[in-house]
Amino acid sequence: MSPRVVVIGAGVVGAAVADELTARGWTDVTVLDRGELPLPGGSSSHAPGLVFQTNPSRTMAGFARYTVEKMTELGAFTAVGGLEVATTPERLLDLRRRHGLAQSWGIDSRLVDADECAALHPLLPAGNVLGGFHTPTDGLANAPAAVAAQLARAADRGARVLGGHRVLEILTERGRVTGVRTDHGDVPADRVVSCTGFWGPQTGALVDLAIPLLPMAHQYVTTTPLPELAGATREASAVILRHQDRDLYFREHTERIGIGSYAHRPMPVDLDDLPTVTSPADPMPSKLAFTEEDFAASWDDARGLLPALTGIETGFNGIFSFTADGAPLIGEHPSVAGFWVAEAVWVTHSCGVAQAVARWLVEGEPGVDLHEADLARFEEPQLAPDYVRTRSTQAFVEVYDILHPLEPPVQPRPLRVSPFHARQVELGAVFTEGAGWERPLWFEANAGLPEVGRIPRRGEWASRFWSPIAGAEALVTRDRVAMYDMTPLKRLEVSGPGALDLLDGLTTNDLHKKPGAVTYTLLLDGDGGVRSDLTVARLGEQRFQVGANSNIDLDVLQRAAGDDVHIRDITGGTCCIGLWGPRARDVLSSLTRDDVSHTGFGYFRARRIHVGEVPVTALRLSYVGELGWELYCSAELGLRLWDLLWEAGERHGVIAAGRSAFNSLRLEKGYRSAGTDMTTEHDPYEAGVGFAVKPAADVTPARRLVPLLLDDPAHVVMGKEPVFHAGTCAGYVTSAAYGYTIDASIAYAWLPAAAAVAGTPVQVEYFGERLPAVVAAEPLFDPEMKRIRA
Repeated sequence: MSPRVVVIGAGVVGAAVADELTARGWTDVTVLDRGELPLPGGSSSHAPGLVFQTNPSRTMAGFARYTVEKMTELGAFTAVGGLEVATTPERLLDLRRRHGLAQSWGIDSRLVDADECAALHPLLPAGNVLGGFHTPTDGLANAPAAVAAQLARAADRGARVLGGHRVLEILTERGRVTGVRTDHGDVPADRVVSCTGFWGPQTGALVDLAIPLLPMAHQYVTTTPLPELAGATREASAVILRHQDRDLYFREHTERIGIGSYAHRPMPVDLDDLPTVTSPADPMPSKLAFTEEDFAASWDDARGLLPALTGIETGFNGIFSFTADGAPLIGEHPSVAGFWVAEAVWVTHSCGVAQAVARWLVEGEPGVDLHEADLARFEEPQLAPDYVRTRSTQAFVEVYDILHPLEPPVQPRPLRVSPFHARQVELGAVFTEGAGWERPLWFEANAGLPEVGRIPRRGEWASRFWSPIAGAEALVTRDRVAMYDMTPLKRLEVSGPGALDLLDGLTTNDLHKKPGAVTYTLLLDGDGGVRSDLTVARLGEQRFQVGANSNIDLDVLQRAAGDDVHIRDITGGTCCIGLWGPRARDVLSSLTRDDVSHTGFGYFRARRIHVGEVPVTALRLSYVGELGWELYCSAELGLRLWDLLWEAGERHGVIAAGRSAFNSLRLEKGYRSAGTDMTTEHDPYEAGVGFAVKPAADVTPARRLVPLLLDDPAHVVMGKEPVFHAGTCAGYVTSAAYGYTIDASIAYAWLPAAAAVAGTPVQVEYFGERLPAVVAAEPLFDPEMKRIRA
């Protein structure tokens, strides 16, 4: 029997969710909206409908591709093509990079010169641009038509669609959804899906759920009729156009041009200030009055690109949803079972998101990697309203900026710092940020290391947010010893009578080991894809320390835990130093009376020891491939631990090292990064981590994650570049770095099994240039594991 589902919101997302659910046989669906149908007044009512599919995120690009396919089927999409133009050399280079992204994700595209740009758009003079990036399958989505078509299909399958129904309360019983209370009465439900767009924070508040999005106003104008378009009968025939150097986009409206701008000041919207719609005659709450002064500079820029523009006929400030990282919010409430959200979704990705949500509800898995969009991805400090406002505002400002993959956000920082932060500042740490944590990339105090002179230089793009000092830190780690701040590593304490059964049941490796054992294991989804990898240390019969990747892992464990398991996030109350290198044992043994010899403290073992006066949980493992330990202690003792190790290490040439060196060293050893190198779209055997599955299966992968070595040491790529084999785009890069120990540029990539054989020549396309490389055997460094087991 079909579960009872209530979808709140009849916009482009809610309509698509209803359509996707009913298509899968869940026909007891009720769609509610506070507005009057067919245009209830949300963002879908005024969305300009431009669909540009290329995105740095593989998942988001996939959502856009499916949206194009489905809206074409619905008759709500016009494939006029998309054109992004460059008016600066920097943008022209960036368009080459975007073309590479499109190839990696399988999106048909090409780079075009200025004359071709002019041929594609009738109002664009060739002399106004340097070149462009053309995607033939981009185009215009008619959001109102898509809403109507999908709601009609859902209704034909049995769904009810009710406008003018304001949701007042989410009814629950024993932590589970039971229905929705509206101003017209109650609607029973087993599942509720919130698709309320910028109203999401208000909907979430009904179940005490933070929906971390910020409603923002965005300007859109329509010009007066243009003689060049006189007599046009189609809504649009020319390509949709982006002028990202001036934060503008353009589309045709028959004889007029529509122009959207992200160049104006950020305009956050307070939902309490929006009017309440009581009849169809009332103005749409998502369309605010046009502020002409904010558009003045954009109008000049628009005419600078398209001189034929003559005047503005209409304009408005339309409300859209922005998040701190620009991605949607998809998932189930952490503590109210059956309450789901699909928020902060633009028309471009609407059908793709809806398909994933429907699959997740009906089949138990979304069928696509969602870690970038998972509702649970944010840490608690990142849910604070001030944080959401600051980062979402920055996301608006940077919509069309050329952003480097390593470029950290500016504010609010510093937010989360380890106990070692003061010492790191003294050493001239250059910080990046992740999950709110300040993370050293490298240390200026190491600028005088003689190893700096051995580090090869690289191209301009790869040199950003990098220093040759990082290479020196990697070499010193291999030759002597280095201290790494591993505090931001997510740490969970899992305890109680059911702890072992919980962890063993959720993960792939055998955790039935005596206390003191450390096990590398995997979290898989229901389809066998790699959700995450975990390091599980059994500290007692009923107590485990779990090294996780993100808050999503915590969410998975908490959902599966019974009353006999206690899960505690101990990250903020503890800290960790990675002490690694050939002299790590010399440093540690001088500070402890415990036996830290190889026979006394073996590889992948955990023990409680004292380092000076500091009680430490020591794990003998290393993700840089060197002898050493992860040393954990409570936060209030962290600074003392750092100082003790530093003082004892000075006679052994110790340095502090950062994340840039760490990434290089881990790639030399072939250690995977969950969410980057492997996701739920990959199984363990494809990803090269089948050794963590017990019992093992006999599997022949059709594709594999393999290391590539680029021929020229100066060629350092950044990730997500397309990889060509025999002239065809066959895969894409995941992680990349220079391997300072092996003196070669490394790029890990997904390739078909036939091309993933050591010695196979391939090419990595980087800013339009195809760089020769070869598939290598792994690990690239210390294949016999002699150093790490010393």
